[in-house]
Amino acid sequence: MDSSIDDAEPARQPTLNRSDVKTLGLSALGGTLEYYDFVIYVFFASVIGKLFFPAHMSDGLRDLQTFGIFAAGYLARPVGGAIFGHFADRFGRKRMFTLSILLMACPTLLIACLPTYESIGMAAPVLLLLMRLLQGIAVGGELTGAWVFVGEHAPPRHYGFSLGVLTAGLNGGIVLGSIVAYVVHAMWSSAEVQDYAWRLPFALGGVFGMVSVYLRQFLGETPVFKAMQVQRKLTREMPVRTVLREHRGTLLYLGVQIWVLSAAIGVILLLTPVFLQKNYGISASEALSANVIATTAALIGCVVTGWATDRFGARLVMAVGWTGLLISSHVLYAGLPGTPQWVTLHYAMTGFFVGTVVIVPVVGVRAFPAAIRSSGLSFGYNIFYAVFGGLTPMLVSYLLRMDHMAPAHYVAVLCAVGALSAFLPMPGREERAPAMQLA
Repeated sequence: MDSSIDDAEPARQPTLNRSDVKTLGLSALGGTLEYYDFVIYVFFASVIGKLFFPAHMSDGLRDLQTFGIFAAGYLARPVGGAIFGHFADRFGRKRMFTLSILLMACPTLLIACLPTYESIGMAAPVLLLLMRLLQGIAVGGELTGAWVFVGEHAPPRHYGFSLGVLTAGLNGGIVLGSIVAYVVHAMWSSAEVQDYAWRLPFALGGVFGMVSVYLRQFLGETPVFKAMQVQRKLTREMPVRTVLREHRGTLLYLGVQIWVLSAAIGVILLLTPVFLQKNYGISASEALSANVIATTAALIGCVVTGWATDRFGARLVMAVGWTGLLISSHVLYAGLPGTPQWVTLHYAMTGFFVGTVVIVPVVGVRAFPAAIRSSGLSFGYNIFYAVFGGLTPMLVSYLLRMDHMAPAHYVAVLCAVGALSAFLPMPGREERAPAMQLA
């Protein structure tokens, strides 16, 4: 592809109309249901470990194997991102956007039907691993595909807000998963959960996915891709080759933001409940209830951050948002163990600033020319997130042995880097049409 060719950015309505609201609503709902499918595994990991591995296996080894299968889904994400991004640039955003959720729904439904180790021996964990790999491929295409799809539909004045609502919907899958897990454990005894009730959330996830596939049939192709088809500006070579040859600086800039995102999500939302229990003696119920509130606050933060980029510009919001996360996370950890009310309040405040992660799609969708946009964002995001998302838990856990404030310090260093990057030249600034330029 000739990089000198301008993007096909057709004129769009200045504000959200009924069609835009429908597109945004269906995209966010589908993302919630698909992410539910991906994360519901972790809420039943202990049950799955007992059912899919030998009874004589030690608890430590069983946990390692169970979470290893869970991690395999993350390792498969770059593969999914490359495949779905490539075909989205060649054949259309909508087709891949719909296919990704179908690929997620099928293995989730099959997990609900898998025989256990007692029935088929070692074939059980192998099949479970295969299902997780398929889920990882699917989610690798869903997240970035959704960002591009909504970003290319959104009116310029509501571009950030639209991506904020979508990202909140995607992360809402975590909240939905925790609610369903709570209901299952509340309605059935431990023996019943291990016998059959653990299958119900996966079956429900399969149904969720099929409903989302149906709903996405009512979405239209993005105006940008339609314009590229009409103007014959679709890339002629493999898009990833163009990304690696002409946009290495863009990938590096996004890599910094994705590293900060991995710390915000991984340390604050996923690992902090564990640290609260193990290192500060806070009960599981108190830690998890505070986490649900913090995650909900993060969803609100996503929407507010997206809206703020439309109003004040991406640079200012990036600097303020990452600085706010630096300060709030430090205050949270410095005041532990505190009272339950204190922990909940400060955890919620920190969760709100986690919503700054919306900066990644706000910058990322605009960073690449339309002809290679899906491939560039999918490749960059999934590669960097696989590396940083995988290293963060191990690195923070190691540092925690030497310093009880290690999680806060780790987040602080990365947030400082993220805030300072707001003063560097942003990728795509010189390439975008006026309606698509970064503030």
